[in-house]
Amino acid sequence: GILNQLEDTVQRYDQKIEASEDTSVRKKLRSERKEPKQYRKQFEDFLRRKEKYRKDMEIFGSRNSYSKTDHDATFMRMKEDHMKNGQLKAGYNVQVATEGQYALAYDIYPNPTDTRTLIPFLDRIEKDFFDLPDYIVADAGYGSEQNYGDILDNRERVPLITYNQYRKEQKKKWKENPFNTANWAYDANNDSYTCPNGRQLSFSHFSKRTDKYDFTRHFKIYECEDCSDCPLRSNCTKAEEGNNRKLSINETWETHKATIRAKLSEKKTGVLYGKRKIDVEPVFGFLKANLSFTRFSVRSHEKVRNEMGFAFMAVNLRKYTAMNS
Repeated sequence: GILNQLEDTVQRYDQKIEASEDTSVRKKLRSERKEPKQYRKQFEDFLRRKEKYRKDMEIFGSRNSYSKTDHDATFMRMKEDHMKNGQLKAGYNVQVATEGQYALAYDIYPNPTDTRTLIPFLDRIEKDFFDLPDYIVADAGYGSEQNYGDILDNRERVPLITYNQYRKEQKKKWKENPFNTANWAYDANNDSYTCPNGRQLSFSHFSKRTDKYDFTRHFKIYECEDCSDCPLRSNCTKAEEGNNRKLSINETWETHKATIRAKLSEKKTGVLYGKRKIDVEPVFGFLKANLSFTRFSVRSHEKVRNEMGFAFMAVNLRKYTAMNS
C-alpha cells in the first residue's frame, strides 16, 4: 500500500544518508527525506483514526452516539433538565406494560424515540411474558404508520394509540381552516381535490419514500391545474412562482388515522384509552417519588435490565401491600 511505499522511500533515504560522508550531500538528502516522512506520519495517523472509527461504528450500530463508560447506553435528552439547556445524558429508554398500576412486562432499549420501540417491545411481550390483549393502548409517541400496520395486520389486535396531530384535529380552528388540506373536498370519481380557490388538483403520479430504518411509505401526488394569478397563493403554498401547488397523500396513513379516530370515538374503547394515564404514569411516579429510583447504579444492557426488573418488582410489591393492608 501507500504506507509501505513511503516506508521504503524513507528507508532508502536513510541508507543513502548513512552511506555518504559528504556533509552537503547528507544535508540535501535529509531535506529530500522530510516530505515522504511527513506523508508517512500523516498516513499512519489516518490508519489509526480509521481503525478507531471502525470500532466506534461497531459500537454505534444503528445509534448515533454511545457512552464511553457504558457502550450499551445512548445519549438522550432527559425530562429532568435542571440547567434548561437540553443537556444530553447517557441512558436507556424504559418500556413497561401495565394493568391496574402493576408492571406486567418491561424492557430497555438504546434508542431514545418511543416510536421505534413499540414493535420490538410487543415481540418481547409475546415471546417472554404473555399473549397480547385485544386492545393495545399507548400514547401519541407510539403512533406511526408502521406501528399501526404491525398491530392491525400482523398481530390482528386493535391499536388505541393516538398520533401527534390527533388532539389538534379535534379543535374547531383546525376543522374550519380552509387552507388545511385535510378539509379540501375530494372527488372520488375524478380522483381529485378542490383547493380554497375552487381549482382542481388532479392525480399526477405515485411516489415512495424509504426512511433510514428501511420503512417505505407510499404516496399519491396531486398537482393543481393552474396556480398562476391565484389571490390565495401566499396562504396556500410556498412553491416558487411558475410552479403549481402539489399535494402528497399517504392513503395507508390516512386509513389508519380514520380507524383510530373511529375507535376512540366509541364509548367502550374511549374509556379504555382514558384509563391509560392513571394506569401507566403512577408506576413511573412510584419509582421516582417513593422509591427514589431516578438513575441506574450498574452498567451494560443486561445488568441495567436486571436492575430495572428488581425496581418494578418493588413497585408491584408495594402496590400489593397497599391494596391488602
